[in-house]
Amino acid sequence: MDTYRKRLIRHPLMYLTVIGLIGATLLSIWNIWFGLSYGLIIVIALLYAWNIEKITFQNTEKHIESLSFRMKKVGSEALLEMPIGILLINDKFIIEWANPYMTQIIDEESLIGQEMFVLSDELYSLTKSEEKREQTITVNDHKYKVVYKQEEKLLYFFDVTEQLKIESQYYADRTVLAILFIDNYDEITQGMDDQTRSLTNTVVTSIVNDWAFTHGIYAKRINSDRFLAVLNEKILNELEKKKFSILDDIREKTAQKNLSLTLSIGVGAGSGSLIKLGELAQSSLDLVLGRGGDQVAIKQPNGKLKFYGGKTNPVEKRTRVRARVISHALQDLIIESDQVFVMGHKNPDMDSIGAAIGVRKMAQKNKVNGYVVLNFDELNGSVSRLMQQIDKNPELASYFITVEDALALMTEKSLVAIVDTHKPSLVIDDRVLKSSEKVVVIDHHRRGEEFIQNPTLVYMEPYASSTAELVTELIEYQPEEEKLTKLEATALLAGIIVDTKSFTLRTGARTFEAASYLRTNGADTVLVQQLLKEDIDTYIERSKIIQTVEFVYPGIAVAYGQENKLYDSVLIAQTADILLTVKDVSASFVIAHRQDGLIGISARSLGEFNVQLVMEKLGGGGHLTNAACQLNIDTLDEAISLLRTAIIDTLEGRNEE
Repeated sequence: MDTYRKRLIRHPLMYLTVIGLIGATLLSIWNIWFGLSYGLIIVIALLYAWNIEKITFQNTEKHIESLSFRMKKVGSEALLEMPIGILLINDKFIIEWANPYMTQIIDEESLIGQEMFVLSDELYSLTKSEEKREQTITVNDHKYKVVYKQEEKLLYFFDVTEQLKIESQYYADRTVLAILFIDNYDEITQGMDDQTRSLTNTVVTSIVNDWAFTHGIYAKRINSDRFLAVLNEKILNELEKKKFSILDDIREKTAQKNLSLTLSIGVGAGSGSLIKLGELAQSSLDLVLGRGGDQVAIKQPNGKLKFYGGKTNPVEKRTRVRARVISHALQDLIIESDQVFVMGHKNPDMDSIGAAIGVRKMAQKNKVNGYVVLNFDELNGSVSRLMQQIDKNPELASYFITVEDALALMTEKSLVAIVDTHKPSLVIDDRVLKSSEKVVVIDHHRRGEEFIQNPTLVYMEPYASSTAELVTELIEYQPEEEKLTKLEATALLAGIIVDTKSFTLRTGARTFEAASYLRTNGADTVLVQQLLKEDIDTYIERSKIIQTVEFVYPGIAVAYGQENKLYDSVLIAQTADILLTVKDVSASFVIAHRQDGLIGISARSLGEFNVQLVMEKLGGGGHLTNAACQLNIDTLDEAISLLRTAIIDTLEGRNEE
């Protein structure tokens, strides 16, 4: 009632009444009866207004009280009846109160007094994190999104089981595109008559269609050597679990018919755009073919890659037509440039330095100055002995320069050629790479995800034995005015010999043709042997490493150096080579501290086991039979543990980047 009176005093009718009474008083002075009548009317109007205001206020108060009561009742029912779990905990994470729905989740009569972690161990990370305030956990086969209010010590549990099922179904049904490419179709069918070729096509189509039908995939042959496959991510996951068994099926079934065909598959996934999926599939296929084929690459829009297969050595299928086309294209680039700077990878080996010398020679053949960029502090072993021979020829030696000299000489018209690597992180100095708009890449390694950006010309052939072999073929189509000197031809031949282990590994007919060309141009095999000789101390050090050999898996040997000793990278590689000559060793890994502070791993194989996949898992790369990596860690034990895990993962098919 006090509230009513206070409100009434402030009401506009009160002010009007006061004004009316003043008016009545003034009228009474003029005529008392008229003034009294007017005042009486004002009083009656005031009483009526007060009564109406009182009734209205009382009705409003009743409505507010009723609404307040209903809101409290609804709030209480929402707290107790809504399908949202609510927990109130104390500082020790003991449950002090839980709403009825929460007890239904656990299927217990009471949770009070128990630790909240009885619900799920996953709640530990939620309470320990300073930033994370939401998490999805599993309780009794249901998924709950838990929201944690740290200040109030309150947890909300929202059942998201159906939502996650719908999301899972959505992702499972997303479209995936794949391009299947028969690696060596042209080579196999080149000499066939029409009937045999038709039978071959029937065999391949039958294998692919059977595989597609079994897994619910739509597959259509779009070319003589290509298929287009449409599937979804659920089917893709099933194929991954089976490690894309079609790779083995097509290899084995065609081998039974003396065809020996292999398949490469590029897969695009993870996008709602069909155009994007097509681009991803083609990009994946290009990557697979750059790695030698007989593999599957799955590429996501975020750049994430998965690889499967790669169990066989790539079959040589280069043609002289391609070598001639590349050679002429490179010649045009050289002629358009004022200078050519050739650079290999860090800690160059004979293949890298020999290929660099060959490309520099191509520049000279086209009347353009060519320079080999080196870090002279990284030279050792056979490369040092080669440089000693080069120093005897002052004119040739003047074309071997440091990174600083190269940066000082470079202009906008300069051409940079990268040999024996395609990874910018492995070049001697990426400043040289970034200083030129024209970049040529010549390499024989299988292509990895890391690649030099926007090269002008790329000549990558994983089927070649060495980069020196590729460069030698390119030289054959260059002008003949400037002949290869004896030392230049010898350097190229040494590169081929080192990478083929004296023509025993990865050696094709083209390898011998390149070696024959170099021999014709004066390559000295005796000098090659002198360059590749080693001193007695190196021999002893290698023997000590071999004494540590262990078999982590049948046929897979691992050896390691001393923990507190630095080893030359060439010695590590040579030790891995020697281990392959030991009985029952099909793959070898040698681990040791390098002189640059990293731990190096050299990997070699006879072809039965893909060491490239193992090294890629550790950040390296290479070939199926020859690969390496460098680890920025402290101890050999840690490196050995990482290597063991990578080997097992590769054997089990878990090959992912």
